Amino acid sequence: MLHQISKRIALIIAALVFSALACARADVPVTGAVGSGGIPSATAPQPQPSQITSSTTTVEIVPEATATPFEPEPLVSPTFPPTPTIDTTEDVETLLYEAQPGDTLWTVAVRFGVLPEDIESPKPLPYERELIDPEQLLFIPQRLEATGPNQRLIPDSELVFSPHATDFDASAFAASQGGYLTQYREVVDTTWISGPEVVAHVARNNSINPRLLLALLEYRSGWVTNPEAPRGEAFEYPMGIVDDRIAGLQRQLTWVANELGNGYYGWRSGTLNSVSLQDGSSIRLAPDLNAGTVALQYYFALSDRFPDWEYNLGPDGFIRTYTDFFGDPWAYQYPLFEIGVEQPELILPFLPGHVWAFTGGPHGAWERESAWAALDFAPASMESGCVSSDEWVVAAADGYVVRSEHGVVVLDLDGDGREQSGWALLYLHVATQGRVEEGTLLTQGDFIGHPSCEGGIATGTHIHIARKYNGEWILADGPLPFELSGWVPIAGSKPYQGALVKGDQVIYACPCATQETLIKR
Repeated sequence: MLHQISKRIALIIAALVFSALACARADVPVTGAVGSGGIPSATAPQPQPSQITSSTTTVEIVPEATATPFEPEPLVSPTFPPTPTIDTTEDVETLLYEAQPGDTLWTVAVRFGVLPEDIESPKPLPYERELIDPEQLLFIPQRLEATGPNQRLIPDSELVFSPHATDFDASAFAASQGGYLTQYREVVDTTWISGPEVVAHVARNNSINPRLLLALLEYRSGWVTNPEAPRGEAFEYPMGIVDDRIAGLQRQLTWVANELGNGYYGWRSGTLNSVSLQDGSSIRLAPDLNAGTVALQYYFALSDRFPDWEYNLGPDGFIRTYTDFFGDPWAYQYPLFEIGVEQPELILPFLPGHVWAFTGGPHGAWERESAWAALDFAPASMESGCVSSDEWVVAAADGYVVRSEHGVVVLDLDGDGREQSGWALLYLHVATQGRVEEGTLLTQGDFIGHPSCEGGIATGTHIHIARKYNGEWILADGPLPFELSGWVPIAGSKPYQGALVKGDQVIYACPCATQETLIKR
């Protein structure tokens, strides 16, 4: 009897500690966090026309405040429903569309303003949330009227840090151009690094193509080719986003990477089908665009009125700078999703029989708002907040450790030693003490390290895990769901909300870490 009472008391204490830990974390993490937050993200409020100048963009950052819930909020898909099919007695033109890698019947329907059942094909079509085979021909009724430009500017593989960019040397390229970028120095993670190294750092962490970042930097400021040292705002804000919280090259490029991701992954998921310009106009995106091009259209819309937006996307705009540097972007095209791609079998990232809390549903892989590819788990502890933990984070699959640094471990699952090709897992907030070394070959279930708050700003010890495939963050609640030990995530209406589902079992994500959030394998 005494043993049973002690066991119940222990369970109550554990629940209280979980709650204290999680309630110290905001539903939307503190501005300035990395991975489970953002560095910092400025996309929540779009700049108003009065905040735009001719040469720079001033963005007022207002963090989205969300009270910590004590009960999980209802699950709501973050994707928008398709535009209802318009009834008409007239003959409707049929469009021929060739499916692109990453397309699903659902997202194609959203973009073309039809219902999934309106789309036909000579070949069988998959379930509406599953990937369509690349190059499969689709017959789609013409429902949309005016849309924006449909010129595809860059392939998707030139937006993300894909296999064809793996051997690109940003430092060598910058040195060949002779611009101020090579003279610039900045402290990143307590270490002085050069301007080209900043570009490579942002590209790797955000999985954004370094060639694209260099071309955008040159287009905005001329830093890559102009050797003259910039002064004033031209030095502090090389990408033209004037805000003292995102001053310096690293934060400027990180902001840009996040916005490009908002456009890219918004198009991927079907949550984005139009952009709003700074003159108040709204443009419906051409439905046959690719995600890489949409990312650029979205990014330029954040600062442009229509004439400038149209010019920046035209043949004499940004793409001329890119081609002057690197030639035809389509020469770098790499198919990010092949027919039949599947996620390898993954397990929950902790030891069997150990109880953890599912504290974060689908949310940003590196930045708070773009690419809802990550999940968060927190261990039990006798103290709340950022405390040392004896719990182990484990390898969710066999793999090779290609990165181990400052709270980050990246596991390459295909063993080629490159995180930009094939499947890769990102672990964030891994403690320095006990962290696996780079170059280690792991078997599923082997130790990665201990959960912590390292690698960014976090108010509670936890682990953040996300997936990439060929350099693209893979949405947790997408056509390739982030299945862990049979648990499948469902996104909520906001980042960090949602649930894990396994048969008739449901585990809710909540920073409050109530009984509904507890999970073990």
